[in-house]
Amino acid sequence: MSYVLPIGIGVLYALLMSLIHEPHRRRVNALMVAGAGAAYLSGGGMGGWEFPFTALVTYVAYRGLDSWTFIGIGWLLHTAWDVVHHLKGNPLIPFAHDSSLGCAICDPVIALWCLAGGRTPRELFRLRRRPTSPDPAPAS
Repeated sequence: MSYVLPIGIGVLYALLMSLIHEPHRRRVNALMVAGAGAAYLSGGGMGGWEFPFTALVTYVAYRGLDSWTFIGIGWLLHTAWDVVHHLKGNPLIPFAHDSSLGCAICDPVIALWCLAGGRTPRELFRLRRRPTSPDPAPAS
């Protein structure tokens, strides 16, 4: 299992999502994290615990309709669930043993982008390049 590929997928996800204009970008990402929260339901690897987890992520995704922070939290919750599934040996994709591990590596990359406000690369670059204004001269 390559550890670099899931990071690249997370970066690619953020780049492609950056093509969607706000406020639609935030709303689409809220839907994406809701879908990710339900991804394990069909496998049922954690038994009845899959339902409360899905309900929790659905609530967080709903709050994410108006908040990038909640979307980032949703991706971090999904990361934790990926780790649990990987450790139990019950992967997201049944025929791909390390699929939950890959997802657990990819999801925090997406979460970091969301926690940074889901900005486009141009917006992120402007934030870094913005010169600091000098302190005003003290009044005499």
